[in-house]
Amino acid sequence: MVASILVGMLCAHLLCFSVMFLLISKRLHGNKMGMDFFALGNFLLGLAYVLQLAEGGPAWSVMSVVNHTLTLASPIAYWLGAMRFFGHAVPLWRPLMAFAVAYGALQVLVQWGLGPVARYAMLAGMSALLFLVMTVTVIYGVRTFAKDLYREMFFFALLIGGICVLNALKFLKIVDGGLEALHMDSRFQLVFYIYMSSLATVLPPSIVWLVLRRLTDDLRNMAARDPMTQLLNRRGLSDALELHFNARNAAPACLLLMDVDHFKRINDTHGHQVGDTVLCRVADVLRTTVRRGDLTGRIGGEEFVAICLDVDSAGIMRLAERLRAGIEDQAIEVPGCDHLLRMTVTVGVSHHFASTHALEAAMQEADAALYRGKAAGRNRIEVSPSPRLHPTQGAGTSMMQQLETAG
Repeated sequence: MVASILVGMLCAHLLCFSVMFLLISKRLHGNKMGMDFFALGNFLLGLAYVLQLAEGGPAWSVMSVVNHTLTLASPIAYWLGAMRFFGHAVPLWRPLMAFAVAYGALQVLVQWGLGPVARYAMLAGMSALLFLVMTVTVIYGVRTFAKDLYREMFFFALLIGGICVLNALKFLKIVDGGLEALHMDSRFQLVFYIYMSSLATVLPPSIVWLVLRRLTDDLRNMAARDPMTQLLNRRGLSDALELHFNARNAAPACLLLMDVDHFKRINDTHGHQVGDTVLCRVADVLRTTVRRGDLTGRIGGEEFVAICLDVDSAGIMRLAERLRAGIEDQAIEVPGCDHLLRMTVTVGVSHHFASTHALEAAMQEADAALYRGKAAGRNRIEVSPSPRLHPTQGAGTSMMQQLETAG
């Protein structure tokens, strides 16, 4: 009687949260983060438990075959929903329908060939295997695709691992004691349904928390990035730099400020659409040229920033020259024009700084150096005078000469 009440409560939890997940997915336009998949998973599992209550006990019937199929289809829907949450575009109905047909046929073969005990043992064993795969996937995600959610992932791994263990124990009990192990009033079944009811209460709000966390992170990321180029804006640069300097033994940084030469002329001559293409092309070169871990941003109309972390003077000059030369090599097709549009940048380099509070001073130093470079002819690298760095000799200076000067 107690177990039946627990299963009834479990059905109510699952079906109510299924409706809630579906409503949330309707509000998430575009990227639903797998909430529609989670809604289906809850619905399938809730319906499976409804059929189990209707059966009243182990039986061989169409209802029983459907019950077993839905029980295993629900974790597959959850797994597919998790893949959707982490950005993998996976289908839903085709794999579920294929599984339903295959497992339904397998149940018939096992029932006829090995009997009902083997069919119920197969359900428990397959459930344990599916949840084991999910647990391993979650643990793997902590080290790869879900590093930012490692606490939440460990929590999910613990809960899902519990289901895996209980289903493995159920498999052993069925193999050892037959269908008597599935009696609703047995101690094991009571523990099983208490755990499942607790899980149905805890997991859905946890999933909603993950969605809210992801939405909040996305909003924070949008606020920190330039919408056109997706490079960091001034706020994003400051936040990322603060994280760097808060780390133990953080190395000093150096700032490169780049300005597209004659950008107003490009806009006036070819239009804003071509101007936007130029900005995006410069952003692409900036992204692909800097070292991994360096920061890149757009802080004005045609002004771009690279903040180099833990690099010496020679390395800064090599990077600045690669950026200048890489942008000079770009060519853009302009509609209605018989020649390719080429662009250049002037680069101003600050001296090293060791705190977020010094970012503004470094920006001013690089800006002053940039304008000296503009006055000296553009398409060149100009360095803020400091004990560590000295101005380059202009765009015509060879790389070796620049490095010697930097040294």
